[in-house]
Amino acid sequence: MNKNYNFAFLDEGSKREIRRAALKAIAIPGYQTPFGSRELPIGRGWGTGGLQLTLSLIGPSDVLKVIDQGSDESVNAVNIKKFVALCTDVKTTTDARAATLIQTRHRIPEFPLKNGQILIFQVPIPEPLRVVEAREEITKKMHAEKDYAPMWLQLYESLMKYRKITVSTEYPCMVEGRYMMNPSPIPKFDNPRLHKAECLYLFGAGREKKIYAIPPHTEVVSLAFDDVPFERESFAGRKCRLCGSANTYLDEIFDAQTGGKFYQCSDTSYCQEVRHAPE
Repeated sequence: MNKNYNFAFLDEGSKREIRRAALKAIAIPGYQTPFGSRELPIGRGWGTGGLQLTLSLIGPSDVLKVIDQGSDESVNAVNIKKFVALCTDVKTTTDARAATLIQTRHRIPEFPLKNGQILIFQVPIPEPLRVVEAREEITKKMHAEKDYAPMWLQLYESLMKYRKITVSTEYPCMVEGRYMMNPSPIPKFDNPRLHKAECLYLFGAGREKKIYAIPPHTEVVSLAFDDVPFERESFAGRKCRLCGSANTYLDEIFDAQTGGKFYQCSDTSYCQEVRHAPE
């Protein structure tokens, strides 16, 4: 550990305050808990909310994994991982099953997470009602009164205009039948993984100063009409060009040489493990 820093960079008082906010968020699933967002040596909007949660929860015995859009090797993931390792000396991994803390930007790992693991989301905009109401004081009142009619109306208008609900990321969901929640900009392909999961999900928005949570075994239901069920992205007829997987979330990549396109797994560590698995 770099001795010029406190363990995990933040001072102990700040970490305690963030942990208290996280505990309140866990006690009230889906509720946006305000917290005093701290300054970090990265710009707001680049994952400060998730990073503050990671720094406040991590201990010497933890194993850390950081992913960005499913990749372990993107600029955001690599630099956050290096920063946390510099200030803690904790072990890092690319294996989701070996990690105790996973910080993610907009994906949930393909391997199911287990009890004792924490998945921490970097969240740019925590308020699911922001697309229908810009005023914070009004959205707070709407949550208090459980008045989510404007969001239902937006989904209905999308259905009438395009014959399907066109929301592809940040698909809103209800937590324990009480609070509407923004699951961060994950693709709606990942939404079903939030329901009754064994791990703890924590969401941190540094710029907006909010923390919210989905505890293990919590009911999380994506918004859908009785006669129009929720549907996640379909990759029928497509498979990863590297590992051949046809049941994972696939990135569409343009091939500049041929002018065509191909698909490969968004979760790079899952893809690599499948490729190297014994026959």
